[in-house]
Amino acid sequence: MFLRFNRQADRVAGTVAHKGATMIKKKILNANRIRKIKGGFSFVPHRFVGDGFLGALDQKELLLYLFLVIVADRHGLSFYGYDRICSLLELSLNEYIHARDKLIEMDLIDFDGNIFQVLELPPKPIHGPKEPLHPQIATLIHKTAQSREYDR
Repeated sequence: MFLRFNRQADRVAGTVAHKGATMIKKKILNANRIRKIKGGFSFVPHRFVGDGFLGALDQKELLLYLFLVIVADRHGLSFYGYDRICSLLELSLNEYIHARDKLIEMDLIDFDGNIFQVLELPPKPIHGPKEPLHPQIATLIHKTAQSREYDR
């Protein structure tokens, strides 16, 4: 009875079970508002998520990357200056520089001082060196880990 109820609910919700995996049937929710390509167009490949690029970026790096993708032309080029980017994204100059440099280091963008180019994704995410923890934070983490082991 329980399984039959779930199967019926799945059919109503638009899902279909297939060989142990649940497949979702897509349907248009609002036919009057289907996106159309007019003029400019931006995209982020599915590999960005599936291959770990998304997880390799912090929030500010991701924000800058998506902004550059959105404003780029068909070749990935954009001409926004740091002052406008910082204003639109509400980033400090240091946050902008850190995010920009990380995106360059990860080979996601190129920058010549005036023009940005969003690049084709590299085969795998390039993980740059992590910033060292502040010594006090590292000590606190170490002490917390030790106290948790002691409590066991």
